[in-house]
Amino acid sequence: MLYWLLFQVLHRYIGAFRVFGYVTTRTALASLTALAISFLLGPWLIRKLREMSFGQHIREDGPQSHRKKAGTPTMGGLLIVTSIVVPTLLWADLRNPYVGLALLGLVGFGIIGFIDDYAKITKQRNLGLTSWQKFWAQVLCAMIIGFCLLLLHANQAYSTAINVPFFKQFKPDLLIDPLTKHFWTYPLAFVLFYLFIVFVMVGSSNAVNLTDGLDGLAIGLMIIASGAMTMLTYISSHAALSQYLDLARLPRSQELTIFCASMVGASLGFLWFNCHPAQVFMGDTGSLALGGGMGIVAVLIKQEILLVFIGGVYVMEALSVILQVGSYKLRNGKRIFKMAPIHHHFEALGWPESKVIVRFWIVGLIMAGFALTTLKLR
Repeated sequence: MLYWLLFQVLHRYIGAFRVFGYVTTRTALASLTALAISFLLGPWLIRKLREMSFGQHIREDGPQSHRKKAGTPTMGGLLIVTSIVVPTLLWADLRNPYVGLALLGLVGFGIIGFIDDYAKITKQRNLGLTSWQKFWAQVLCAMIIGFCLLLLHANQAYSTAINVPFFKQFKPDLLIDPLTKHFWTYPLAFVLFYLFIVFVMVGSSNAVNLTDGLDGLAIGLMIIASGAMTMLTYISSHAALSQYLDLARLPRSQELTIFCASMVGASLGFLWFNCHPAQVFMGDTGSLALGGGMGIVAVLIKQEILLVFIGGVYVMEALSVILQVGSYKLRNGKRIFKMAPIHHHFEALGWPESKVIVRFWIVGLIMAGFALTTLKLR
């Protein structure tokens, strides 16, 4: 909105306003706007959540040290989503279809999380979603986005090829048979495409959700991950940088830089209130939204595989749960970890919560740095 007003309209009369046409300027402004919204709305939202008794329920099988967190306001994801959506609407070019899809992924998964949070808080399970219902709602949201991507592909505005780290020329296309170099048969092509999109988006969303178990852990890692995604979106849209790194240039991804920068600012602002000891939790509203937003950006800029490294800690947390559940069911109740997700395992070993958080942040930084270096090591 402000982009349209300041650059598209007023730029004709005030030459200095051409600065708002630069994506770097708007990226900085979007991040600062998200940070300001978080700081301004945060205290008010926390107070309202506390007044409405929207407190966190602590599960019985969790660490004993977490019992004191019971009653801490949750659904802080409302603050995160607002702090991302508003700056994106203000500073991005809304004519870009990628921006609309990114917002759809963020808000769509956020709504699913909100319904589940509200049901748990009010103890009205008939209003909420079972685990399977939540999963299929996520699948449906991802498939809607996948359908939109196919429409863009039909108009040559989106590629279904996948970038593979360390390989320059190997870029498999989800719709093309690698042996015959022709399109897969009609049903198989779309099944493969939808399965891949669902796997990336639903997996990303749930991985962030599983990581959100310690004060500031998930949101701190999101600052790192969204910062890396901001760099990737900018590089992918920059003619010189994409040519230097031998990446397919994606001009439309330029506006996603605004979205990712808003995620950085919103996450940084939320960490102010969520750091140990937390004043508010993001709940499923925030974790599902952030994971969904990160997943759709990776899909749009064709860095789905690199997302595994950028969100390395999220992946580690999700795998720990899968392994724990699998071991328990297949090995007659035997567990691999003392507790899952894996951050609880380290707590059970006697690590203080703050120590687990900071060390996981360090691992997240290392993984994100490694992911960015793969752009050159190919």
